[in-house]
Amino acid sequence: MEHIISKAETWLTDAFDTDTKQEIQELIKTNIADLNERFYKNLEFGTGGMRGVVGVGTNRINKYTIGKATQGLSNYLHKSYPNKKIKAVIGYDCRHDSKWLSEVVANVLSANNIQVFVFEDLRPTPELSFAVNHLQCDVGIVLTASHNPPEYNGYKVYWNDGGQIVPPQDKEIINEVNHVHYNEINFKAQKELISTIGTEIDEAFWQSSLQNGAFDIKGRDGLKIVFTPLHGTAIKLIPEVLKRAGYDNVFIVEEQSKPDGDFPTVKSPNPEEPEALKMAIDLANKVNADIVLGTDPDSDRIGIAVRDLAGNMKLLNGNQTMSIMTDFLIKDWEKKNKLNGKQFIGSTIVSTDLVSEIAKSYGVETKIGLTGFKWIAKMIKDHPNQEFIGGGEESFGYLVGDFVRDKDAVTSALLACEIACDAKSKGSSFYQELLELYTKHHFYKERLVSLVKKGIDGGEQIKEMMNNLRDNPPITLGGEKVICIYDYRSSIKKEVTTGKESTIRVPKSNVLIFETENGAKIAARPSGTEPKIKFYFSVKSKLNNIADASKIEENLDIKIQQIIDELF
Repeated sequence: MEHIISKAETWLTDAFDTDTKQEIQELIKTNIADLNERFYKNLEFGTGGMRGVVGVGTNRINKYTIGKATQGLSNYLHKSYPNKKIKAVIGYDCRHDSKWLSEVVANVLSANNIQVFVFEDLRPTPELSFAVNHLQCDVGIVLTASHNPPEYNGYKVYWNDGGQIVPPQDKEIINEVNHVHYNEINFKAQKELISTIGTEIDEAFWQSSLQNGAFDIKGRDGLKIVFTPLHGTAIKLIPEVLKRAGYDNVFIVEEQSKPDGDFPTVKSPNPEEPEALKMAIDLANKVNADIVLGTDPDSDRIGIAVRDLAGNMKLLNGNQTMSIMTDFLIKDWEKKNKLNGKQFIGSTIVSTDLVSEIAKSYGVETKIGLTGFKWIAKMIKDHPNQEFIGGGEESFGYLVGDFVRDKDAVTSALLACEIACDAKSKGSSFYQELLELYTKHHFYKERLVSLVKKGIDGGEQIKEMMNNLRDNPPITLGGEKVICIYDYRSSIKKEVTTGKESTIRVPKSNVLIFETENGAKIAARPSGTEPKIKFYFSVKSKLNNIADASKIEENLDIKIQQIIDELF
């Protein structure tokens, strides 16, 4: 504990303000356990940047950890572009601390002779990604903790292609950050280098969103839509893009329409959680809506509910949404005679294999990367001679075209409405189109189980769980033999029956995947942004006709539960 106190005492120097020093002194006197949580490690860049609880300490988001990160980033930028006028753009979301943290970032960047554009008010994260390219910036930063609880905030860095930083840049940047001492942070802003941006970027984004997400369909005035931004930034863009596309019957959940960092009407502002969309579904039932759209606070994730064959509202998961969106987009490319073998779809190692089946049926390649949308952005950057149609991940994120380089709930919301409208105009429905995909390929059913393990002990528990899975891998899952083990930390795929090993050609990551003889899969990975370990379950079956869908789904649910019971 002495080293923790010693580390904390470095925050009692003149490099820190009076309030910070007083809080540290009080913690040393009265709450060593809390002090330990705040100082036992430094926040690092993970799959979603730097994210943590707001407060004093090296393991917290505050003026100094944000300032240190920005000073290190500034140093890296000047080394990368020694003879260039460097430009940066900053965005932020609805959290209480996001606006002033964005001011801290702008001050440090400008103090380091970097030209800075700052959004006048909160904006969706995909608009920040878009702005990097639109303004020809060298870097973008957004202050957001996505769908984390209210006490969190975060810091994500985007490079000049509009995608989040990836190796080796992330490690190089954090190395620069680690070499910065707190007394070396330059907070003295050059105000003349800071400009405010807003509606002109909105206008450019709306035009690009419509260009990529609107199609030649009929009957938009007949589609009833319920939308909730879950107290977040999507209220700034989604109602307008839907209006411009021709959707006039949009009902907004008023209780959740005002940006509010406390997220007062939900336990979690995460559209992956069914509870988060309850108010929207209640409104949909009241107005007899066709589709429900719900977005997370920074508007990169989208949750969707549609009417099932019995007319009841059914929440779709991210795998289902990305599958039907992918099929719709490729089909449109095919209809316009644009497919020539040089297109691709992006997906991730924990997302549904149905996307690959769909793309293959059209002769389109699927590139598969690690979890995190930065890897899909990297695919686009690394393959300039191929055209990116669209791509997504199971965690409710999708990207249409490449004008944004991160998951984009704004254009995805428009695309979802276009799919629903097109289906309805043809006597079908969004859900029936999904079932048609299942009959053409396979009926896939997935489930995510997340175990929260907070604090120092939690990190050790997660580490032990992963070690145990590596040392004692399951032999069977749901009565099926495990035939392949994919260990992304060692980059080795092992065929269990023969012992044959081959190299996995994606960057290393702490992920394990077990595959059975009939195609069931389990993936295990510690979250890069939350104190969780996540288990992804996927099973599949043939579906010969839509009438059997309910029974097949029930059987697949039973199978998943059997595997879960075996594993835990």
